[in-house]
Amino acid sequence: MVSPRALTLFGGCPMAASGRCPSTRFFFTLFPQPIILRPGISLILPIVFRPIEKREYEDKICFKKDEGEFSVTLRATLPHPCLSFPAAVQLPACAVHNVTEITFPVHNIGDLVTVFHWEAPSPFYMIPDYSILNPGAECMVKVVFQPKVAAVYDVAATCWFGSEEKRKRTIQLKALSKYPYLQVNVVGEKKEGVQPGKFQDVLCFGSVPVGTTVEKCVEIFNMSVVDAPCRIERAEDPLLQDHVFFCDVSHGIVPAKGKLVLRIRFQPQIVGEHSTDYFTIISAGYLLQTVLKVAGSCKGPSVSLHQDSLDFDWINLGQSLMRMLEISNTSDVPAYYQFDIDVTGSVFSLDHPCGVLEGTTTLVLKVTFRPTHPISYHRRVVCLVHHQEPLYVDFFGTCHSDTAKPAILQARHLSWYRTNMVRGLTFYPPDIVSAMLKDGQLQMDEKGALMLLPEVSQDKPPKEYFEVDSMTEYFYDGETSDMALFPPHVSVSPREYDFGCCLPLHKVKPLPLCVTNHTKGSITVFWTLSHGSAFQVSPEMCDIPPLKSSAFRVIFKPTQLNTLYAAEVEGFAFYKVLRHYNNIEEDATICPSWCLTVKLRAHTFEEGREHFIPQYILDVPKTFPPVAPNTDTYCSILLLNTGTSLITFCVNQAARPSLLVKPCSGYIPPGGHQIFFLSTHPVNTLSQQHVLPLQLNSHPGYTKEIALRSCGESLNLLLEGEGNLYFKPVYIGTSFTRMYTIKNCTRLPMVFTWKIRQSDRKILSVSPTAGILQPYEALAQAWTFTPDKEIKYLLRAKVFVRRKNTDPMCPETVHYALRIVGEGALGTIRAEKEHLDLGTVLVGDLQSCTIVLLNDGICSLKYILSVEQLITGPSDSEEVCSDPLALELEHCSGTIPARSRAFVRVTVRPARQLRYTWSIKYALCSPIATDLTSTEDQQQPLCCIVATGVYPTFCITDACSAGSGSGISKLHLWRLFSLDMLNKYLKQDPAPSELIYRVPSRHSTSLNPPVYTPLLLDFNFGAAPIGSEPTLVMLLLENKGVVPAEWAFLFPSDQKMDMEHWAEDAEFSSCELHEMRIQDNQLFSVSPKSGKLLPGQEESIQLSHRHDFTGIDRLPVLLKVSYGHEILLNFSGVTVEEGQQYIHFTSSEHLFTPIAIGTSHPPKQIYELYNGGSVPVIFEVQLDEVMKIQKENFQHPVFVCLTPRGEIPPGITGHIEWIFSPLEARTYVVDVPIHIPGGESAVITFKGEGYDPNTIEETASSSKILPPSVFSGSTKLTVPGQAATLSHGRICFGNIPDCAKASRLVFLNNISESKTVVFAWQISTCKDKRVLQIAPEVGVVQPGESIPCFITLQPSGTASFCSTDLVCELYIQESLVQYERELQEWEKEKARQAVEFTITEKDLGKQKSPAGRSSDSAETKILPESKAVMRRYKTLPPIKNHPTPNQPAGHIDRRRLLDKESSRVWVKPQPPRPTLLHLGVTGTAYSLEDFSNKFTSELHKYFLSWPFSNQPLETKFVDGRRDKDRMEMEPKSLSLAAASKQELQIVTDILAGVIRGLLENTQLHDAIRSTLDEPIPYFSQFRCAESAELQDRRQCSRVPSGVSALPDLYAEKDGERKEMRQETSLSNDWLEISHHEQLREQKETISRQPAFRSLVELVLENTLQNILIEASRGEVMLTAQPRVIALPSSPSQRITSPAPPPPSRA
Repeated sequence: MVSPRALTLFGGCPMAASGRCPSTRFFFTLFPQPIILRPGISLILPIVFRPIEKREYEDKICFKKDEGEFSVTLRATLPHPCLSFPAAVQLPACAVHNVTEITFPVHNIGDLVTVFHWEAPSPFYMIPDYSILNPGAECMVKVVFQPKVAAVYDVAATCWFGSEEKRKRTIQLKALSKYPYLQVNVVGEKKEGVQPGKFQDVLCFGSVPVGTTVEKCVEIFNMSVVDAPCRIERAEDPLLQDHVFFCDVSHGIVPAKGKLVLRIRFQPQIVGEHSTDYFTIISAGYLLQTVLKVAGSCKGPSVSLHQDSLDFDWINLGQSLMRMLEISNTSDVPAYYQFDIDVTGSVFSLDHPCGVLEGTTTLVLKVTFRPTHPISYHRRVVCLVHHQEPLYVDFFGTCHSDTAKPAILQARHLSWYRTNMVRGLTFYPPDIVSAMLKDGQLQMDEKGALMLLPEVSQDKPPKEYFEVDSMTEYFYDGETSDMALFPPHVSVSPREYDFGCCLPLHKVKPLPLCVTNHTKGSITVFWTLSHGSAFQVSPEMCDIPPLKSSAFRVIFKPTQLNTLYAAEVEGFAFYKVLRHYNNIEEDATICPSWCLTVKLRAHTFEEGREHFIPQYILDVPKTFPPVAPNTDTYCSILLLNTGTSLITFCVNQAARPSLLVKPCSGYIPPGGHQIFFLSTHPVNTLSQQHVLPLQLNSHPGYTKEIALRSCGESLNLLLEGEGNLYFKPVYIGTSFTRMYTIKNCTRLPMVFTWKIRQSDRKILSVSPTAGILQPYEALAQAWTFTPDKEIKYLLRAKVFVRRKNTDPMCPETVHYALRIVGEGALGTIRAEKEHLDLGTVLVGDLQSCTIVLLNDGICSLKYILSVEQLITGPSDSEEVCSDPLALELEHCSGTIPARSRAFVRVTVRPARQLRYTWSIKYALCSPIATDLTSTEDQQQPLCCIVATGVYPTFCITDACSAGSGSGISKLHLWRLFSLDMLNKYLKQDPAPSELIYRVPSRHSTSLNPPVYTPLLLDFNFGAAPIGSEPTLVMLLLENKGVVPAEWAFLFPSDQKMDMEHWAEDAEFSSCELHEMRIQDNQLFSVSPKSGKLLPGQEESIQLSHRHDFTGIDRLPVLLKVSYGHEILLNFSGVTVEEGQQYIHFTSSEHLFTPIAIGTSHPPKQIYELYNGGSVPVIFEVQLDEVMKIQKENFQHPVFVCLTPRGEIPPGITGHIEWIFSPLEARTYVVDVPIHIPGGESAVITFKGEGYDPNTIEETASSSKILPPSVFSGSTKLTVPGQAATLSHGRICFGNIPDCAKASRLVFLNNISESKTVVFAWQISTCKDKRVLQIAPEVGVVQPGESIPCFITLQPSGTASFCSTDLVCELYIQESLVQYERELQEWEKEKARQAVEFTITEKDLGKQKSPAGRSSDSAETKILPESKAVMRRYKTLPPIKNHPTPNQPAGHIDRRRLLDKESSRVWVKPQPPRPTLLHLGVTGTAYSLEDFSNKFTSELHKYFLSWPFSNQPLETKFVDGRRDKDRMEMEPKSLSLAAASKQELQIVTDILAGVIRGLLENTQLHDAIRSTLDEPIPYFSQFRCAESAELQDRRQCSRVPSGVSALPDLYAEKDGERKEMRQETSLSNDWLEISHHEQLREQKETISRQPAFRSLVELVLENTLQNILIEASRGEVMLTAQPRVIALPSSPSQRITSPAPPPPSRA
């Protein structure tokens, strides 16, 4: 084998190489001379391979070149088979017992012809599983997946290939199989008792017209995710042969999650028959069989005649008379009708003897009477109706001539005739009957009919005529059958005759007729002559004696060849005595005439001539209607002549004697029709085939064989399970019901009745016990088994069946036996979890859980669940008790099968924000206890469910203002926005009207949405000048609940639905226009407008009001909490003109804090006024009404205004101080005008309530002093640019006496990471400065640092309500430094410009003039160029302190002028605008007397300092008088109160250092311990108590009166009341004792001095402040556990002392 190899050079220069041959002898090559390769040149080197055995060989060729050596490997391998196919295939999902497939390629990539075969695990199959592939060939292999169970398949199929050495490769087969689930649903059917959306498997066609086809659709739904093949089979019933339901689809595939539509057709054939059939939808593998029941009934026409007789009275011979006959069809099915009368040859003729009567229509027929002889005429005419029994009508009339005047026939004569015929009296002529009546052999009854005397006896009443069935009357007339209801009076023979072929025309033989008289009197026969007819009867008139016959001839005279002839000849026979009315003596003896008819046929077709081809439509049923054996059955046939020629017909009834056909012969005119009635009498249940030949047009070739079947239907009931019914074990006392099916296997309806033994009726019952089974209908009955003992039962029952329409006297009945087996047992129910806690549930929302009920017994248990509800929490118990049950069970009753569990879905829907506890109990049902009320005594606890109803809510925890409203205090802002009331509303339960729309929605069609909430609040943004910054209000929302709260602020435009422009109202009210202007210009805004707060989450929102237009802006905004409150917020704000004086009144009413009557020093109260303008406002309070109130109250000052006049700076809140002093326990009201000079005044209604402290507790009244918002201290809100926050937003000092002071600690925190903040506290009024002290007042806070600020409240000695707003101004230090730098530059320039001037004279060379200083004007004249060098420098613009004001929007021109002017003027730098932090301070100061009376338990908490050095020495009373008695000044040697603040600080620091040194001196500690351990001197024990008290009184008398006035109000110092321990011996004398006594008394005197106590209080206060500061810096842990350090014993301590050294706290 030679294999060439090529060498190619890709380099840029030629290469020389030499090679070395392969090392083995199997590979060799002819090496030429050294190889020289040039760039782009290839050299082919042939290599020869010569193997000697079958194996693989390998070698190499080496090439050497200058750069090195390289080699080429030589390898010879054996050819081997190799197949390539995918590693895995994924088959489509498949239904169980279905087949899916997929193909993949198998490629032979080897060098040999490869044989392969597959091994695949079930249910996978490979096609082909064996094949041969040539090298390079490819074939497709199909994988067939046919699962038998539902599972996930991931298996490997093995492919074996190769001939000598078998090799294998695997392919992974992945597939999924699922069980199919098919449901049948009837399209468009709405059955009673079936819930909407449920599947319905009964297809009812209703009543369908006979002979028509109705089609309906049935949908087969595939509820699974795989395609489901199915087959549609009809229920096999060998007895049912004629199917009326048809389905063309026998099999199909229902796509996954799809449907297959079946079309079912219903073709009923028998009127009045109810049809039932069943189709079974079978899935692949017979896994699921769904039965579809189809039912329908057949309806036919309902034709009736409005008259049963038509009276033509009498007319003269040669005249005619017409009457109207109405025929109606009350059904919606068209009816084919035919009157069996030949109108061309009869004295009675109809204009439409046959036709089609449409549904629900009435047709008026014209009946004409044309007599040919003077006799009385009577003919009973039958009206044949297809698919209905025939109808009968009597035509009668009388004809008179000049010579013959028979008696007039009337309707009563017909009635009497029928009664007389039943009694056998009509066979006697009227003359004989009259004679018998005269002789007394006959007499008349009460109706006028005749009767024989023997029938008069009471034992046997006379016979009466009864109406027979029309079908029976039609067939049993004695003519077409041998049977007749009544014997005939006159008969004619034959009744029909066929002349056959009548050629030649003039040689037709006449037909002999024989008329027989069966009566006892002579009769006369008249034949009706038809001049246009080819058939004539001769003679025309003949008399026939009694019981004799007479011969007539029918003469046929044809006129044309090759023609069909057919006619009916009519004759009337009557008693001869009736020719004249004079022969009639009794009216009751008149007898009507009898009509004789003969049907004739003939034809004149020549031999060889083809008869007329009949063109017709024949409507023939396949079977006779079902009847019981030995019962007549009838059906009708319709033959329509659709051609243009006459059709004659003849039925050979002799060929099928089992059938009766009427009429047997006749003719059908063109376009007409003939109705046939057939009758048969099946004698058994075997099916019998009837073939009836119908010859048309007198030619054997036009004979139509009509095939019908008939069968007698016997009673046949099929019982399920071969008559066995099994019940599973049932709980004793309860019932179990199962369905048992019985089926009617016949074509007739069947009535069934169940009979159960009396002793078994308490245990066994069936429903229904009786009923009707339609043909082939299966009925599932409910059998109920109720055991009463724990035993096994074997019971029996019988069912009796009979026909629906049978003789009730002797019905045919068949019974069947049923065997029932059952067992009684006991059992109990328990819950898997006895306690379920659902946690919190949103009020009005639903939360569900599942209760698992377990039944461990062998029988199914039917239970009834009951729920008891307990609601706990703060609520009205009576109202809560009437609440409906807030827990709903998915089902309150049910059944748990044996050894299984049941799941009860529980849904709770709390209606209140309370805790709900539901106790669920169960009771087992029994026949006695079937409902909740009857099982109360048997209820047993099952489980307990607990849930807490909550509303989604939030609250406002903080508020702050910025922009134009930065001067509004938090307390005032809280009132402006009614935040207390808003929080109160949010805590309440929502009203039902607020929950109409549970979530924010657009539900209004108008610009003013309807308001459904009763909660209304005002959001007052205050007032500001036009053009000023927007008023910004920040609110902090916090969700303190346990469920998320979604909120939204809905403007009117947010609630309006989007509508087309044509639907909008073109006219707007002034209110709508106002709101549209506000919304279009966005004067009010909320950001964000909606949000969601998780439990515990906080979010800030910003509300703003822009001041672009002057006036009052109002906008209703709806605050909607999803599934919660709906509060209407009235946004309002005022914008005033620049320079206008305006006071913003929050409300027109103000309520003072309630004051107890008899209070000696009522506190001061304030009323706030906010200046919303840009200029200061002066207010004046007019007190005329106040003086009237004082006059009415005996000159007692009830209301006292302390500041009747004042001035309020712009943007600041001012206070009016009042004192309310009630005289009686009632409410005082006064209207006080507040006048604003140059502005709008207002009348404010002040109300004050006085109460009796003896009846109302102080706590109840004092709670009204401060609103709840005062105690909220949140400071989490920040405005843009704010770099620091306060630890508290509000502080409350509570109730304090007026001679004490209280302090609070507030931290100022720098929240910035890089900016240093400079702060300065501002106190609004001088009065506040006297009672409030802040330390430090100014300072610097580094980034991240906190500065403690101590707020001290020291009342001024007058009872008052303190409510002030402290403002902390914050500056960024960088901005202040920059401001100071710019200010220094400005001042420097200002100083320079003050001494600099500009020479502007042009004639400096000629004349000098005084230099003028530059003016403030902006224009500067330019000097000529020649003199410009004289000005080397140009001055800066003149300096003006003219800051640019904030101009209102729209003033563009003025702003441009100011900008232009400011560009030429160096404006004085303005200080940076500070950020304001508001700190609300509240407290109530009482006089010492009132405080001690009202708050006795709180008095020891305060340090009472008396007198006050920093307070006025005059006291102002309610009436304005001043106490001129000044307090006596203390001696300077005994008091430090007169010292300055700096002096007190020095003393405090010195004493603090001394005390700290003493505390740290361990030697002092040891000395004190040693003195404590010394024994008490003996003589000191002999001190008299009375002398000690006397000494104390003497020392106290030396104390100034100001101190001794209240000796019991001061607290004693620890250790100062104790006796001095002295180290004396018993030998000391009384002098030493008295010295010690004097020292002790001096110490006590000093300790009682106010200066000393104030100093001690100041030291303690400073100490506590230092500890708090160190704790805030982290230097001291106040919450750390104390450590105990054991100190060593002192050497000086006595050994006898048992007391250990006291521990020290580190």
